[in-house]
Formats: sequence, C-alpha cells, structure tokens
Amino acid sequence: MRWVNKSAGARLSGGWLLLLCLVLMPADAIVIRHDTGYTRYFASEADYPGVFPLSRQGRRKVCVATLVAPQWALTAAHCLTETPIQETLAAGGVFAVEINRQSHVIDALYQHPGWPGAGSARLLPQQTDLALLHLATPASASAVIGLYRGDQEQAQTMTFLGWGFTGIGTTGTAAADGRLRFAQNTVERAAERLRFEFDDPRDTEATALEFEGIPGLDDSGGPALISEEGVMQLAGIAVGELTHQADRTGRYGAVVVYERISRHLDWIDAQVKGEWSAPETPDLATD
Repeated sequence: MRWVNKSAGARLSGGWLLLLCLVLMPADAIVIRHDTGYTRYFASEADYPGVFPLSRQGRRKVCVATLVAPQWALTAAHCLTETPIQETLAAGGVFAVEINRQSHVIDALYQHPGWPGAGSARLLPQQTDLALLHLATPASASAVIGLYRGDQEQAQTMTFLGWGFTGIGTTGTAAADGRLRFAQNTVERAAERLRFEFDDPRDTEATALEFEGIPGLDDSGGPALISEEGVMQLAGIAVGELTHQADRTGRYGAVVVYERISRHLDWIDAQVKGEWSAPETPDLATD
C-alpha cells in the first residue's frame, strides 16, 4: 500500500486554480443544451465499463477516472484531494472503488511530476493536472480504454462523460441525481491542453452539436473520448472551466479545459511499464 507523491505544495483554499485573470474551476457537471431533451443525454454505464466515479457521497459522485490498463486508471491530480483517496493512502489504507460492477481497491497513486500540488495559485504552462491510480487486482481487460496516440485533436468532436450536477446552457447548474450523462463538443484549440467552448444553438454563427455540452462540478478527471477507426480512445482528462464570474459557470460561452493525453504518453507509458497494451474494441455507444 503506497502513496507516491510526485508533487509539492499545500491545498489551495476552495480548490480553485487561477489562470491569469480567469478562474479555472469546476463548472456544474454535464451541462446540456436547453432545447435537445433532458433524457437524450443519459448514457448507459454498461457502454463505458472502464469509466468510474472515484467517490460516492450518497447519490453524489465526485471525480471520475478511466481505466487505461487492467491495473491502472487515469484521473486529474487535483481529484486526489477533492476525494479521500490521498488522505486514505497516506494513512496506510487502501481506497475502494467500483469498476464495471466489480469492487477494487486503489493501493498507490502516481502524480505527474509537472503537478505542483493543489497549493499552486496559477495554472502555468508547465503544470500538468494528471495522476495515475494503481489497482491492487486487475480489472477486466475488456473494460480498458486505449490512449489516443495521434496529434490530430484540433477540430475533432469528442465525447464527455460524468455523474455530476446537471443543468442547461441558459441557466447553468440545476441538480445532482447521480445519473451518468454524456455530451459532445468540438476541440476549439489543441495546444498544451485541449479547449472546448459551449456553443449556444440560438447563435446562427455558432456550430453547436446535436448533443453539445460541457462537464463541470464533480466531473473533474472525466474523459474526453475520440473515435479513431471505430474505436473510442482517451484523448483528454477534465481539468475545469475558465470563467470571469464564478456565479455564471456552466452557461453558454463557457470554455472548458482538458489535459491533452497525447502530450503525456511517455510519462503514462513509463508508469504502466509498457507491459500491457489495450486491444482494439468496438466503438462505445451512447444512448
């Protein structure tokens, strides 16, 4: 049972990170279009067996991780302090999770060496909000989602997943019901990180997708999935939403940020030790 700390720094009060004059913060979950239909965004957990919540607080599910090898999952580094994982392992315990309806325990954490800890007040270009979670026993190989290894993320449509609060783009957050939802969005910018904008379908110049949406509160660490030749691959990990006003998160015009997996393959592969590679699997569906 190990806690491998690759960063330093104390936790920032409130958990917010600053980027210049903008606030990088969790928004309000899988927030959807106001005109598409509430139930159309529901996703089947059976279609995404390798995506799982990290912490359960009654109906509320906090932070998300994605299985990238039978004994490894990837999440956002700040989720280690947003949930009891880091505290539990630091005390010598193990942390229980449920993956594909099977119980597993996390016995070690590996923070990206570019993550300075939650005490950092600025999200600098060299900072990387990623962490790998090691499972004591392997999960099913069929649940693993492979890593995207290309460099063509720009303008690609990706699928988001999360169990957090829901709402609509005109008003933001509404309620948390613990249901898994998906949304889709197009990469606005692929640089050190991936950026997505929540387009308003009422804007005739916007390019809102049929299932346009963004993640936010409680959905940190969640995946951005890209389809390559009919196979869903992990291209991004949710970091947060950029906003000038904390009380207007989750509304049309919001910009969300994901860590770009293709920039960190060497670190991920080194931790997993290259001993296992994901098989090709059919495209994962949404409903």
